[in-house]
Amino acid sequence: MISRIFRPEEAVIGEYVYNRCLQDPEQVIVLAGGFAGDQKFDQSQQFPVYRWFHFPSWCDHWLIQILQSGFNIVCSFFLAIKLYFRYHYRYIEWCHGDDFLVLLALSYILPIRFFIYLHGNDLLRISSNPVWRWLLKLTLKRAKGIVCHSSYIRNTLRNTFRLDTPTHVINPVVSPEKFGNPTSLSHLDDLRHRIRQNYHIPETAILILSVGNLVKYKNFDRVIDNIPVLLTIGVDVHCIICGTGVCENQLKSQAQKLRIDNRVHFAGYVPERDLAGYYAACDIFAMLNSDNYEDPTIDNFGMVYLEVGYFGKPVIASRLGSVLDAVHHQENGLLVNPDSGYEVLQAFKHLCQDSQLREKLGRQGKELANRKNYHRWLYSPESCYSCLLN
Repeated sequence: MISRIFRPEEAVIGEYVYNRCLQDPEQVIVLAGGFAGDQKFDQSQQFPVYRWFHFPSWCDHWLIQILQSGFNIVCSFFLAIKLYFRYHYRYIEWCHGDDFLVLLALSYILPIRFFIYLHGNDLLRISSNPVWRWLLKLTLKRAKGIVCHSSYIRNTLRNTFRLDTPTHVINPVVSPEKFGNPTSLSHLDDLRHRIRQNYHIPETAILILSVGNLVKYKNFDRVIDNIPVLLTIGVDVHCIICGTGVCENQLKSQAQKLRIDNRVHFAGYVPERDLAGYYAACDIFAMLNSDNYEDPTIDNFGMVYLEVGYFGKPVIASRLGSVLDAVHHQENGLLVNPDSGYEVLQAFKHLCQDSQLREKLGRQGKELANRKNYHRWLYSPESCYSCLLN
């Protein structure tokens, strides 16, 4: 397994790769970029982990970023060759599209086969350049299989390239251990009560939660806009927004102008482990992303939707991109057009006023979050790649 990002770094890709490693720990060797605290983490694993140097996250100067890109390429290439002579591995799972030329070179130098994972933005960056696009297509043709983390990424790949390489969707899964395995009802009740008490939110009030970077295309302002309307129709509602970003002051000013700053609470940055309390405390989770036209991206998989579903909470989300793999309309949440004020308001009204609907969608959301999509590689030549989805 070769990945620039790996636990203990808090990132969906790192968690995704780590969960795959846990499925076959006796067969896995990991080569990854370094991260603060990785030595203690690596020593506790059932499989060997090797790291290359990675500058600390606070070193964000453009020159440091260029140096890091060079480290990623050189170190992953030479360490992969070194580990081959030590372990004689037969397969590489390249866990991101970035630096794919290293993988292509290794596939010619070493007697191995390989799989490649695509997460979205890596595909977008590479395919925008004709030369890189041609080289990526060659790499994908040589792959034994391609794994996309959502149907949206798979469809984007199919629309970009014409390939015969087996391509499959394997969604990320929730890792309860990162929340401290908060499984007991009494513990969840304690978490719920503690968060509500901290923000002076009554137990009987409806609490809407949003989590993410406070940037324009996340549309936190549209969640805030609906709070006064819900209050007008008699819903005792509060909202907590977890995250930091360039729009923070603007959103706080918006709440003050609407005179609901006592109803909209800004929690700032919340570590992943502490999110359990917020998930337990809320009644509805809302995230109304739109396309980011200023900085076009293919959104990462909506892991937060599955995580809040693990805690049995319904979701209001945009009918958009990779979200469709995480939120199923009328199953674990309600999908809306984020640009339709009417649709958004109706979704909030239905969930705020219908406790049975909240309970039903939350229960089904928990079932969905507990489903496992396995990267079950069967390495014998006669194995069928479609067994991945069994």
